[in-house]
Amino acid sequence: MTTSPGEPEWTYAPARDHGLGEGARLRSVMREPGLVSWCAQGCAGAALWAYLRAYHGLRVEGGERLPASPPFVIVANHASHLDALVIAAALPRRLRSRVYPLSAGDAFYESLAMSAVTSVFLNGLPLWRKRAAGRALEELRARLTAGECGLILFPEGARTRSGEMGAFKAGVGRLVAGTGVPVVPCWIRGAYRALPPGGRVPRPARVVLRVGGAMTFEGVRDDRAGWEEVARELRGSVEGLGGEGEGRA
Repeated sequence: MTTSPGEPEWTYAPARDHGLGEGARLRSVMREPGLVSWCAQGCAGAALWAYLRAYHGLRVEGGERLPASPPFVIVANHASHLDALVIAAALPRRLRSRVYPLSAGDAFYESLAMSAVTSVFLNGLPLWRKRAAGRALEELRARLTAGECGLILFPEGARTRSGEMGAFKAGVGRLVAGTGVPVVPCWIRGAYRALPPGGRVPRPARVVLRVGGAMTFEGVRDDRAGWEEVARELRGSVEGLGGEGEGRA
């Protein structure tokens, strides 16, 4: 397409998930927001914020440090199924359709119904822990460096069973090592008491989200050693937000 002098140039490109069947689209890390999901997430976000404030007394500390626009990655300790909901609820409404919590594919995407709920209402993207995880991380890295999205990631890989934070896996480093993509460390306190692993009904425990300053890793090598370095640094930053005597999530 040509443009007149003085007009900005633009190119048309199909959505990354164009041509995928609905089931495949829901389970793809290349999924992009549509009108139905945008409306559903708006309604779900308002209801979620009201629930977290009323039932868990959610307090966000350092919310001004949350990114204003993509690309970015938000990382936090992981103790409860409430964790991703807490972070998503704290984001500005205008960002929610472009920010994707990474969810365990084997837990949230095995059935079409669960895939639809996780994708349409929560905007989750699947990360399969036992197959094709490397390729998915490379595709997500490409989306980040293109400035297309934000991600919510729990680098421990699974919820803690003790309330104590575990080691961060190198996958988070594979996403951002050698790039300028900012990573925002967060600490979630109270979610373990509110809904620990194995719990079915949330308890009215107070939940606090602490947001740290963004970090970048342009100077870190994009290899295994670099990925592990990123993971260690981020774990230290998240742990530092917990404070003295606050090891339990």
